[in-house]
Amino acid sequence: MNARELDGRALKSAVSGLAREQGLPAAEWFIFECSGTAAGQQTAYGLLVHGATLSVVGFTMDKVEIRLSNLMAFDARAIGNWGCPPELYPAALDLVLDGKVSLKPFVETQPLAEINHVFEAVHSRTIKRRAILVP
Repeated sequence: MNARELDGRALKSAVSGLAREQGLPAAEWFIFECSGTAAGQQTAYGLLVHGATLSVVGFTMDKVEIRLSNLMAFDARAIGNWGCPPELYPAALDLVLDGKVSLKPFVETQPLAEINHVFEAVHSRTIKRRAILVP
């Protein structure tokens, strides 16, 4: 699903339909917002269902306007974090090494000499994956 092609209501309906097709619960979703954009955070908040947990991982300086009462109405919660605690690194790494989590689609390597180009692409949001600079 491409959130840019669907309004909030249509996106929530599409996710709900996918969950139903896959035999997954219609409630108590875990929503992870990782984009670090105001639009992404608003979209993630709009996906709240009864008992949902919204984890805000992405960071933005932009202001996001939401109705906090939705947390009460859905008996949901929103939490934030600043990354993974170091004591969880081994288990997270095991998930990657065991092939249960694939990073390859989400990262790209760039030579360190291209750092200015990479920073420009990140700031203009034209880069599609997480850049890893290699000396």
